[in-house]
Amino acid sequence: MKRLTILLLLIAAPLLTAAGIHKFYASVTKIEYVAPKKSLQVITQIFTDDLEKTLSERSQRKVHLGTKKETEADVELMKQYIVKKLALTVNNEPVVLKYIGHKFETDQVKLFYEVTNITNLKSVEIENTVLMGMFEDQQNIIHFKTSKNRRSLILERENPKGLLKFD
Repeated sequence: MKRLTILLLLIAAPLLTAAGIHKFYASVTKIEYVAPKKSLQVITQIFTDDLEKTLSERSQRKVHLGTKKETEADVELMKQYIVKKLALTVNNEPVVLKYIGHKFETDQVKLFYEVTNITNLKSVEIENTVLMGMFEDQQNIIHFKTSKNRRSLILERENPKGLLKFD
């Protein structure tokens, strides 16, 4: 039994240490079309430390998010960064993301946005370059939901845009 335990540890140790070498860089954006409200409800979820690092580099000052050191300027940087890096085009017309709020959960931040006055949804083009300037392996996962459809996209540096069409 002791030999089996040692053997398992010898096999598992390299795998466990290798897992810590490469970090997974991803954000998840959920977009839901709510027809009765004629709106797109957008929730973007990002690892807080990755966003802090990106905002600090872009602003050339230390940014603190989700701590007592967080300032209004830090929050404003975060809000504006998402608006610059997440672009939606609905039915071939660019739309504006309206900031609703944000909340921190463990090691991530969720940002809430809305797009209003959306009628007769036919297509949505999504460009998401969040964190792609900082992390080469960044993936931005998009989940789009309507009352009839669920679609997903994985956007990467080489392909930061996706088009979804609806009947």
